[in-house]
Amino acid sequence: MKIRSIKTWQVPPRWMFLKIETDEGIAGWGEPVIEGRASSVEAAVHELSDYLIGLDPSRIQDIWQMLYRGGFYRGGPILMSAIAGIDQALWDIKGKALGVPVHVLLGGAVRDRMRMYCWIGGDRPGDIARQAKEVTEKGFTAFKMNGTPEIQIVDSHSKVDDAVARAFEAREAVGRDIGIAIDFHGRVHRPMAKVLLRELEGMHPLFVEEPVLTEQLHCLPAIASGLSYPIATGERMYSRFDFRPIMEARCVDIIQPDLSHCGGITEAMKIASLAETYDVALAPHCPLGPVALAACLQVDFISHNAFIQEQSMGIHYNKGNDVLDYVTDTAPLSIVDGYLNLLEKPGLGVDIDEEKVIERSKEGHRWRNPVWRHADGSIAEW
Repeated sequence: MKIRSIKTWQVPPRWMFLKIETDEGIAGWGEPVIEGRASSVEAAVHELSDYLIGLDPSRIQDIWQMLYRGGFYRGGPILMSAIAGIDQALWDIKGKALGVPVHVLLGGAVRDRMRMYCWIGGDRPGDIARQAKEVTEKGFTAFKMNGTPEIQIVDSHSKVDDAVARAFEAREAVGRDIGIAIDFHGRVHRPMAKVLLRELEGMHPLFVEEPVLTEQLHCLPAIASGLSYPIATGERMYSRFDFRPIMEARCVDIIQPDLSHCGGITEAMKIASLAETYDVALAPHCPLGPVALAACLQVDFISHNAFIQEQSMGIHYNKGNDVLDYVTDTAPLSIVDGYLNLLEKPGLGVDIDEEKVIERSKEGHRWRNPVWRHADGSIAEW
């Protein structure tokens, strides 16, 4: 079998699909994208395709190493996202060719179903109690919310009070048995993060995510020491080499690699194994589409330290199309009582509606994240 072609489509709300076709008629799907930089990733995919045409798609490890090490400049969000989508598609092809799910190829499942969580509250969190009750009534045992809108490097304590009040509002709405994750989204700088982290102690978060930006993780041991709940990060880290320093510093409890950003399934497995050696949990980041979610689940199913999976059905970013709109059979991605069952179909386990992809690509998207400013006119972290 040989790789014959690589095609890409940008589709609403902010995603990109990739299809690798072979000369034997077996095709695989991937989802390479950096939100807000889809065209940059698409260009990188087609640059890398020069190396791929005519190769045996089953040699996934060798292809991954060639794409990564074959360039003098490597790593970073654009290149690793391009590699990620290609890698997902190659695993999809291999599973389909052999007639088994990807998790079987990776050694077999360690669990029968995966706990899932959803989002509430939007970018500027509000209406928390109502939304918290709604998602728990749907069967979810956990959800995530943004902790705060924009906040200055040193800001009024009222901003802290507001953020803490929202978190406690969620806790009071659903009780103590529901997991509530608080995402700081990198919006909070060190001086305010250390205050917020302490103030949230009493509402017992499932975890707090990105309490500071990735480039400031060196300060986590100082500001998070002694907390009684886990700290999570990793969506803006793109390889095991990025994750190694935080493992060695023992400053996080949960890592969140994004399988459309961190080099795909091949690299995510290595990141998960690295985390397991430090007794760190795995909870892949996934605010994207059905292929990205399926790729995450394949790694979850074979990783003992995976404990929960993000998914974006109904998330506030999904305007125009949602996750299940692009699959021909929604059953494999059905969430029942907060869990998603083991994917059993060959390959990644989802069947993409190519006609729908082509149709929606005619509209495409130019999604950009908001640019926020503080009251004084300076740029705020989004």
